[in-house]
Amino acid sequence: MTTETTTRTASSVPVAPGSRRTMRAACTVSKETIRYEERPVPVPGPGQALLRIETVTLCGTDLHIWEDDYATELPMVQGHEFCGVIEELPDPHPGLAVGDRVAVSPILACGSCHACSIGRANACDRMSVYGCYDVEGALTELMALPVTKLFPLPEALPAHLASLCEPASIAMQAVNRGRPVAGEKALVLGSGPIGLLCTLYLTSLGVEVVAADTLSARCALAREFGAVDTVLIDPAVPFPVPHHTELLTTWTGGHGPSLVFEATGAPASLNNALRTVATAGRVVAVGISDREVSFSMRTLPVKDIDLIGSRNSQELIGEAAELLARHPRQAEALITHRFPFDQVAEAFETMRSATGTVGKVAVDMPGAAA
Repeated sequence: MTTETTTRTASSVPVAPGSRRTMRAACTVSKETIRYEERPVPVPGPGQALLRIETVTLCGTDLHIWEDDYATELPMVQGHEFCGVIEELPDPHPGLAVGDRVAVSPILACGSCHACSIGRANACDRMSVYGCYDVEGALTELMALPVTKLFPLPEALPAHLASLCEPASIAMQAVNRGRPVAGEKALVLGSGPIGLLCTLYLTSLGVEVVAADTLSARCALAREFGAVDTVLIDPAVPFPVPHHTELLTTWTGGHGPSLVFEATGAPASLNNALRTVATAGRVVAVGISDREVSFSMRTLPVKDIDLIGSRNSQELIGEAAELLARHPRQAEALITHRFPFDQVAEAFETMRSATGTVGKVAVDMPGAAA
């Protein structure tokens, strides 16, 4: 782990008016190396606002980038889950004003690929993502951002929780892809942040949820997010969920859950989902990894299963903010560690040594409200 400090000169980069001419950015310059750089303050162009970043939360993708184990080319300023306060708004925009606290949708879609042409820019073939692909992210004091990517926060949502809108929007997208119906029964495999947020949203829609995880602490947390029961999985058993047939059989009247969410990215977990789901049920895969999975070619057609992928969200940041505002206690429970901006490397180290007690890790930026 390395942290450096340097000054970056870029005389050709436009500078915002006023007395302040530079800002600090935490740049991942190489494997496990963060360098703090002095950079010019950006000037918002047409259709943009200048945002003072308040909070950035980190996810597994961020950890992989820091470890140089991701498709992103370094150096890169990371951070794609973030919120802030509008400092400058050169062009009037309905619903936005200087001083507004906003959450940010980090996806920039091409607008011309097949996915974009059918209204699914969340799966754009050529997308850029702040802090992940092509465009630098939010571990910096100020950013110039398109106003169309800014979503005002409800007053009931504390600013220090607003960076959770991005992961909450991913969970909501996954749930929406599953076409839930109030009163049906859903199994959520994995009670990390995305699985927990899926559970929270499902229960808010009137769906009855059983959640599963390999850690008892996470199972307990799933109950706080609305799960009516939980399954503690033994990871040593290749396909453990079907072993809990008594619980699931009783709960579903012998049919199996009609809707299953795979939120771990583990191949065995997807197999569990396919084995457990009811005939003619739906399985939504939102967990991501590079590991390969195999199952019998009989599985999908014989059970007539809808196997559905889910990626990012279709600009659900505003809806996610409303969900979190209605459930602030659960949102607070998601963030288990906070670090100041000067300790970004320590934040990543904490994520790497994660145990069941590590949930979302937040970085409080210099401009964060006290």
